Amino acid sequence: MKVIASSIRKGNVIEQDGKLYIVLSAENIHPGKGTPVSQIEMRRIGDGVKVSERYKTTDQVEKATVEDRNFNYLYEDADGFHFMNGETYDQVQVPKDIVGSSAPYLQENMTVKLSMHEGNPVAIQLPQRATLEVVETEPVTKGQTASSSYKPAMLSNGVRTAVPPHISTGTRIVVMTEDGSYVERAKD
Repeated sequence: MKVIASSIRKGNVIEQDGKLYIVLSAENIHPGKGTPVSQIEMRRIGDGVKVSERYKTTDQVEKATVEDRNFNYLYEDADGFHFMNGETYDQVQVPKDIVGSSAPYLQENMTVKLSMHEGNPVAIQLPQRATLEVVETEPVTKGQTASSSYKPAMLSNGVRTAVPPHISTGTRIVVMTEDGSYVERAKD
């Protein structure tokens, strides 16, 4: 399906020279003079090579037909990550390079959106937020103001983040899965 380059968004799968690419970032640049362009960073699905392309915003780009389906995360092993379709109970294995930096945020039974192309998983989309426990952080220093900067913390999934001073070890917090940033204290 041909679409104009300016309509390409992060997470889209495009086809170029017979190969599939997952879009990592897409930015439309409108210089004061000259032609507006779309700067697209993408990763080749076959071998994980990152490519950066620049198109005129009106150029036609081949967008691959991708089916988004909800799957539940089961487990990880040496072969990759395993997911199950909740309706058909079909299981699918997703290679580690497709899951990429999202891996630490996967939790048992978490529902994710897998983009499938001809029966093969090509991209994964996690829920925007995940609840994790703070396993290590510095104690609050007396006299430290509440409006002061965040302090470093280690989460139960091994990811480092920054939390407000009032968060202590053992507290469950909500973080953004895209970058691990603190959102709020979990409401359990």
